[in-house]
Amino acid sequence: MEEAFRCYKSIDLKVRPIYHYKGDRVKAHIFLCMLAYYVEWHLKQKLAPLLFEDEEIDNNYQDVIKARRSNSAVAKDRKKRTEDNLPVHSFRTLLEDLGTICLNTVECSLESGKYVFDKITRPTEVQQKALDLLSISSVCTH
Repeated sequence: MEEAFRCYKSIDLKVRPIYHYKGDRVKAHIFLCMLAYYVEWHLKQKLAPLLFEDEEIDNNYQDVIKARRSNSAVAKDRKKRTEDNLPVHSFRTLLEDLGTICLNTVECSLESGKYVFDKITRPTEVQQKALDLLSISSVCTH
């Protein structure tokens, strides 16, 4: 829980202090923060092969001991490459990279008429791997 609140304020979500004076608004704000953290947590789990995250971590917290990183996580840190030889990202840099995928409206005029259609930029190898890990098809995203 402490990690979630730390994440809200500084690391990833960067939630600014928001002052609410009505109980319903405070509850709604906390709910939205928790929902955002929950979505981020699931994204990190799915995208772990592309991130500096330990994919082999045991989420069984019965004993409180210092966690040791797996050999694959240490190898990713050392090589800065995944098993597929793709560059490893932080969560933030991977989201920034995915943010460069965009939908373009293309207009062309030919003798037979004017044509307008939408075209999504072709994902890079890293972007395509991330979309595959999230089970998202870049063809049907609009």
